[in-house]
Amino acid sequence: MTDQKIKIYNTLSRKTEDFQPIQPLKVGLYVCGPTVYGPAHLGHARSAVFFDIVVRTFKHLHYQVKYIRNITDVGHLVGEVDQGEDKISRIARIEQISPMQVAYKYTQSYEKDLQALHVLPPDIAPLASGHITEQINCVKHLLKKEYAYLVNGSVYFDIAKYHAKNNYGILSGRKIQDLISGTRLLAQQGEKKNQLDFALWKKAKANHLMRWPSPWGEGFPGWHLECTSMSTKYLGPNFDIHGGGLDLSFPHNECEIAQSQALHGMPPANYWMHNNLVTIANEKMSKSAGNFITLTDCFQGTHPLLSQAYPPIVIRFFLLQAHYRTPLSFSDQAVQAAKKGYYKLLNTYKTLQSIHYPTLASPHAQENQLNLTLSHLCHNAYQALYNDFNTAQAIGYLFDIAKYINAIDTQQLSIHQIPLPTWQKVKTTYFAFFEDLLGLNKPPAIDAAIPRMTYRSRSEFKPGVTFG
Repeated sequence: MTDQKIKIYNTLSRKTEDFQPIQPLKVGLYVCGPTVYGPAHLGHARSAVFFDIVVRTFKHLHYQVKYIRNITDVGHLVGEVDQGEDKISRIARIEQISPMQVAYKYTQSYEKDLQALHVLPPDIAPLASGHITEQINCVKHLLKKEYAYLVNGSVYFDIAKYHAKNNYGILSGRKIQDLISGTRLLAQQGEKKNQLDFALWKKAKANHLMRWPSPWGEGFPGWHLECTSMSTKYLGPNFDIHGGGLDLSFPHNECEIAQSQALHGMPPANYWMHNNLVTIANEKMSKSAGNFITLTDCFQGTHPLLSQAYPPIVIRFFLLQAHYRTPLSFSDQAVQAAKKGYYKLLNTYKTLQSIHYPTLASPHAQENQLNLTLSHLCHNAYQALYNDFNTAQAIGYLFDIAKYINAIDTQQLSIHQIPLPTWQKVKTTYFAFFEDLLGLNKPPAIDAAIPRMTYRSRSEFKPGVTFG
């Protein structure tokens, strides 16, 4: 049993808290994955790399981690008004292939990019299309509990009914009165009781390609329902940590909380973690804004804003150089600086492997300021990571340790001044961070075709076919 405390900034409470697992030395973690209708960009990578650090840190402390990261392969509606086409279907029409070919193509691309970034695979990567049965069952229960209503083949979540007993806005801090005021300018025509009500199941229009049979007719699930269904299936109605990008906190994660509270009488997760965004020219990097840089662009240097190709491990290092809750500003100059910094740490890593503690040195060399400094640097590096996963601060301490290692290598400092236990602590700390905690050692070679990590449930995408 580890006594080391992990501190987490909880978006739900808006404060940093000591992590208390539901079960000792076990962590259930669910992270919202991408919608696969195009190549992954730096924004997707930041979330994946950060939560990889979370998983690595808990495993380093001997926690048993169950990590779920979903794939949304059903698609989201384009714009505020349902035009009968979602993002995946739109790309399918443009590329003249089926929607599932689009989803498969970009899921494979995403997984290959993350492998290049040395991101450990999740334990389960469930597909939304593989869990239609679970989503339909959730809708049935919400209808039975009268937290949902059926109109013309579509099912909506009743926000007013929910908010009468609960707090819609608890995660984002938004007030429902302000949200209602913000919708008054919208057209009041339509089938929803309230403009805030969100779709649990949408009736498919004639030209909508992705559709499944349901008790309410052919349609497709709402985006928010996917994560609620899959997190419950694999982690239970209440688990430890729910993660995702900051842009998902509202409305997506807020709606997840409402659905779970209505279904199970409890919130889905005890801790909510949100990584901030990657920005470019002070704007959020996103596909919808068209200002994104794909990971392939970074690896091949094909984007006009890039002066060269960058190894995936350098991109990983770049993403770790800011605290996850602060925006990360992209520029070619910033990535170049990251490249120089990474290779400094890499060279020190190689140097440390070649330095051997001399047999003639005293293993009990007198304690002095050098020993205290090295011990404090090692301690502080760990504490930075344990205090809300501050990779930027931990990397700073790693650079400080590297200075002493290089000074010993060039004989500017004598290793004879360092007791053996202190030297072992230096080596153990540097190796642990470089190889394990930060994952900065070069990943294994990537095969042209990587094995599928995704997991489908009982219901595969086959129009007109249901599974009991």
